[in-house]
Amino acid sequence: MPNLSRRLTAEALGTAMLVATVVGSGIMADRLTNDVALSLLGNTIPTGAILVVLITILGPISGAHFNPAVTMIFALRREIEANGALLYILAQIAGGIAGTLLAHAMFELPIIEVSDTARTGTGQWIAEAVAAFGLVFTILACLRFRPNAIPWLVGLYITAAYWFTASTSFANPAVAIARALSNTFAGIRPIDLPGFIIAELLGALLAMGLASWMLAEQNPTPQALNKLKGAE
Repeated sequence: MPNLSRRLTAEALGTAMLVATVVGSGIMADRLTNDVALSLLGNTIPTGAILVVLITILGPISGAHFNPAVTMIFALRREIEANGALLYILAQIAGGIAGTLLAHAMFELPIIEVSDTARTGTGQWIAEAVAAFGLVFTILACLRFRPNAIPWLVGLYITAAYWFTASTSFANPAVAIARALSNTFAGIRPIDLPGFIIAELLGALLAMGLASWMLAEQNPTPQALNKLKGAE
């Protein structure tokens, strides 16, 4: 396993590139069309695509969490140490903010902004819980049955969740924080962050709980063991 400094760099870099893609594609889409549906599509496809790339190339280094909710789940499963998890989360938040600043620089916008896009209410919070639940469950199910498919299935899930959730599927506290610093198509008001983050963490915990039961390996029944013994 790579040392901690390399893993933290991978987490920061991956989250930065993810957020730069989310914010940058949102800016580009908004400039190219006044059709909100087309803008959302222009935001969706690059996000799903970059996730496939980033998870594929950085997964072998850090596990490609890029998401404090995912890191929290792996820490609770004792697959990453507590101190390492905390550093992962700090690297993800720092990387996400850097990604927003980079996107602004590329499109010659003010480097630091504060979003005024309202994203609040019960429907939005439920949507974020659903988005994070589906993301974490997808990851855990892939780890159990198809680990090599994680990049594609995560990318496809987020692509779908952009469209079937009312919140357009942030599903990531670090991304939400970073998007609060962009007054663009992808933004969210800082005052709306707590509701989103709480919903995302709850959704992730629900996914872990269900996955722990549903995906658990089944112990052989006594009858099955007797049959095996009889065949020997």
